[in-house]
Amino acid sequence: MIKAILKFLGIGLVTLLIIGVLVYLFVDESVPNGTRGQRAEELADEMLKALNKQGFDSLSTIKFTYPGGHNYVWNKEENTVQVAWGESDVFLNLNEPIEEFSSLQYEAYEYFINDSFWLIAPFKVRDNGVVRSTVKVDGGRGLLVTYTTGGVTPGDSYLWIIDESGFPKAWKLWTSNVPLGGLKIGWGGWVEKEGVWFSVFHPSMIIDLEITGLEVSY
Repeated sequence: MIKAILKFLGIGLVTLLIIGVLVYLFVDESVPNGTRGQRAEELADEMLKALNKQGFDSLSTIKFTYPGGHNYVWNKEENTVQVAWGESDVFLNLNEPIEEFSSLQYEAYEYFINDSFWLIAPFKVRDNGVVRSTVKVDGGRGLLVTYTTGGVTPGDSYLWIIDESGFPKAWKLWTSNVPLGGLKIGWGGWVEKEGVWFSVFHPSMIIDLEITGLEVSY
């Protein structure tokens, strides 16, 4: 994510370092202790129902553009994705072992895993290897999600802040590629596509990320 932020902002490392130090001093938090059990599972189910996880699972194609000019045509049904950025245009068969990817394919794969997560993360709270627990938070209900396997940075944790309608309105994150614990980023700009809800706007104290060109089909 840091690489994408730098490209998107066009700022230098020194400026980023100054911002990072200031944010670290005032924001850095440890991962909270959550409570596993029925309440966490019910809260996860409530969110998935509100966003229409069943409809999401039935989608065959998702197209979108992530900040920085990363363009995706994801064929969910066939588990393939076309990734285009800059001068590169790469086709990935996600059924193949990533160990067999070329360096360019792996770069495209990393982009896809990171960028798509900002669009579909709520639908992944029941992926294999995910641990769910509840946490008390201000202004909503907290669902702490830890990915023990999968992706390119296993071990990452995200604290969803869920409103009374079941929609996520923000999360706090603890990830290996962001050296700041508990950074809060909004989940807004909710749009309904074919009966499924997606968040395409993520405001934060560092940068506002907006996903554009979202199209889906069954």
